[in-house]
Amino acid sequence: MPLYLDIHEQAPEDLTLEVLEQAHRIDLQNQGRHGVTFKQYWADLTVGKVFCLVEAPSAEAAAAVHREGHGLIANRIYEVVEGH
Repeated sequence: MPLYLDIHEQAPEDLTLEVLEQAHRIDLQNQGRHGVTFKQYWADLTVGKVFCLVEAPSAEAAAAVHREGHGLIANRIYEVVEGH
């Protein structure tokens, strides 16, 4: 299954780690409907960026989980390959 890295470049100014953790929990609850598996996320709240690593059948499937769950939409989604 393809692996994607999505980048949220304009996170809301009031985004906190607690809010981000809640959004991630919502993604985990909804991912199965789209055949998606969220693997990990990272954030740099000082610059308003969030990064999510997700296994998904398509970039659109990955985006749909965010869109339907909480509305924190990624600005960019890249298909990536894992290095060793």
